Amino acid sequence: MKRMRPLAYRTALVTGASSGLGRGIAEAVASRGAHVVVAARRRSALDEVVAAIRRRGGSAEALVVDCSDADATHAAVAALDRKKPLDLVVANAGLGGTTPAADLQWATVRDILQLNVLGTAATLSGAVPGMVTRRRGHLVGVASLAGVRGLPGSAAYSSSKAAIRTFLDSLRIDLRPFGITVTTVSPGYVRTAMTEHHVGPMPFLMDLEPAVARILESLDSQDETCDFPRPAAIASRASSFLPAPVFEWLSRRAKLPT
Repeated sequence: MKRMRPLAYRTALVTGASSGLGRGIAEAVASRGAHVVVAARRRSALDEVVAAIRRRGGSAEALVVDCSDADATHAAVAALDRKKPLDLVVANAGLGGTTPAADLQWATVRDILQLNVLGTAATLSGAVPGMVTRRRGHLVGVASLAGVRGLPGSAAYSSSKAAIRTFLDSLRIDLRPFGITVTTVSPGYVRTAMTEHHVGPMPFLMDLEPAVARILESLDSQDETCDFPRPAAIASRASSFLPAPVFEWLSRRAKLPT
């Protein structure tokens, strides 16, 4: 049986918190008593999230940071941790987009990798030294089921999420002796502003509220991984065992993504 504990974070940081999954996580963690620092690029959107949390009796503040600037992000998180020691860091900021190889646009590839890989690594790295010193903390990285295996038309996105998953795997091994939990969250399709403009099928599309609830359940359980929704997670895990020609044939037939 998994060891369960209620969320007892005093201070949390959530990036990409101006909308979608990040906002949902921030509001949920705040509702459980944590002071939440919501981070994103747009001050106006962050102010709205902070106001919404405070209206419900929670505690929050805004941190304007562009996570695609890895050095600035690392410095901002490190400075925040020195000021308000962080118990929970959720590196959620990310960028989607298709990158069909026959029409590969370097600017799109660069932007996806810059934010998803370096932005996530910078966010988590900024919090690690303080957590190691305090010998406690919880690091969460939002990857994707798309990172289990490279999907057609998604070379940049799939590889960026695969990098996050591997980065977190290594952190978990190194940081466990210091009492630091590392959780890799790998969603499938979640109904957010990002998926509103998605071209192509979105199998097992999940609403935001149950997606957030699933993530908090994993945080309570101190899970190493949180893959959902279940049918998509099972399919993704199964795909990792398929020979390359079979996987390619199935991917072409499914036409995912376009």
